[in-house]
Amino acid sequence: MSDSAPRPAAESSGTELRVRYAGIGDEAGASLATQLAAIEQLNWTSIELRTLDGVPVAAVSDDEFERVAATIAARGLAVTCLASGIGNWSRPVTADFAPDVAELDVLARRCHRLGARYIRVMSYTAGGLDEREWGRRARWRLGELAERAEQAGVTLVHENCSGWAACHAERMLELAAQHPGLALLFDIGNGVAYGYRALTVLAEIVDHVAHVHVKDARGDKAEPVYTPAGAGEAEVAQCLRLLLDHGFSGTWSIEPHIAVRPHEGLAADTAHRGAHAPHEGFVACGRALERLVVEDVLPTLPGWSAVPGGLRGAGAR
Repeated sequence: MSDSAPRPAAESSGTELRVRYAGIGDEAGASLATQLAAIEQLNWTSIELRTLDGVPVAAVSDDEFERVAATIAARGLAVTCLASGIGNWSRPVTADFAPDVAELDVLARRCHRLGARYIRVMSYTAGGLDEREWGRRARWRLGELAERAEQAGVTLVHENCSGWAACHAERMLELAAQHPGLALLFDIGNGVAYGYRALTVLAEIVDHVAHVHVKDARGDKAEPVYTPAGAGEAEVAQCLRLLLDHGFSGTWSIEPHIAVRPHEGLAADTAHRGAHAPHEGFVACGRALERLVVEDVLPTLPGWSAVPGGLRGAGAR
């Protein structure tokens, strides 16, 4: 790893590298109870929070949030990341900036209460602006937010989803290099949905990736079909192997999109039932990730081993 491209600080302690499995809870169900039950069924110890009963985690009332935090703590689970709406597909760069600042302030406080470190953001849609002005405004906004996050003791993780830097490795690297309060979140399945090869982009940004979303897909950006890890065309095993080969230490969080896709208006309470019931599909995707790692990733990486809830390794190759 290059001296000029420092990795974000590892989530594990000491010299031992560790990867924790987690999942975005509302992909398993709307209620906190269902989300926690799915994580526990997988025998995992970490969860990522996006919505609770359909309400974004930043918009939950203080009293309800305190109940959520107490419940998670009582179950002995860790929260690895909080999703935000900052810069996402619903917020063009021409929209009012004040709600983004206010949301960050709420989520930073809630991160501290939960012991979470990361807040997921994106980099704004263009809102009709030309490329140059779009980039100028997106960079300024993310710079302001990253400085605020650093002061609050949390880290923004920029996802390769919608926005100015969504599909461009050089833009992601620019953001990460210029702002200590911002690192990169890499979603493996987004390459299929947005029309690029995930492995190619990951190879360019891997040393700045702090958090990972795991999904798989086949097809193209016109009509992606989401699948369990290893059943699609996103080269999930190769991406995970590359991360480990570069000393990644942190969380691999499943976001299956099998039954729940917020950007399409498909939520847990409206998703198909039967074979596509959110809870069952979420657990099946978690098991698929575990199998893929054991069968296709670890055999080429001596020193790494599967343990309950994640991976343990003696060091980077």
